[in-house]
Amino acid sequence: MRLWTAIKMTFVLTVLTGIIYPVLMTAMSETMFPFQAKGSLISRDGQVVRSELIGQNFNALNYFHPRPSAAGGKGYDASNSSGSNLGPTNKSLIDTARQRLKEVLDQNPGASAADVPISQITASGSGLDPEISPAGAMMQAARVAKARGLSDRAVMDLIRAHTRTRWAGVLGEPGVNVLKLNLALDDLNGIAPRASAKSE
Repeated sequence: MRLWTAIKMTFVLTVLTGIIYPVLMTAMSETMFPFQAKGSLISRDGQVVRSELIGQNFNALNYFHPRPSAAGGKGYDASNSSGSNLGPTNKSLIDTARQRLKEVLDQNPGASAADVPISQITASGSGLDPEISPAGAMMQAARVAKARGLSDRAVMDLIRAHTRTRWAGVLGEPGVNVLKLNLALDDLNGIAPRASAKSE
């Protein structure tokens, strides 16, 4: 009797939690939040560019650069999302951060070490953080403006327009989505979406 009861319960719970619940949640999410349910994919002229949720390796001088990534051998590998798992006193982490700081300062003439947020030289826990801090974006503004032939003010205004504030004005920290900001830059320069989707 107990075995038969266990079999029936297994069957019922499998149907409820393995079929009915997932189908119901999928239908509700696609109805109420279709953009998010389909991966928050950004499209231009009917063409999918990328997802706004996944950090990308933009490294050309005329693009804003994301946070460093420890996901995969070359970073930004969505199939291998992870952080470095190195502690703050780890020599490898310290040496890597120093090297990244040097690279950031070399890429952004006029910036000082005090201008570089810690998030620009350390990887996020996922390695795929799509956002940088407003300070991290502002620190890159002069380089991007010069590379694109734009005024510093125009680029800074674009950063402000794409800065996400704290949720409800209280929770979290402000952030700037790197992909959205770079696409907005391409729109400002009249560059085709396909080109904007590539790291250089």
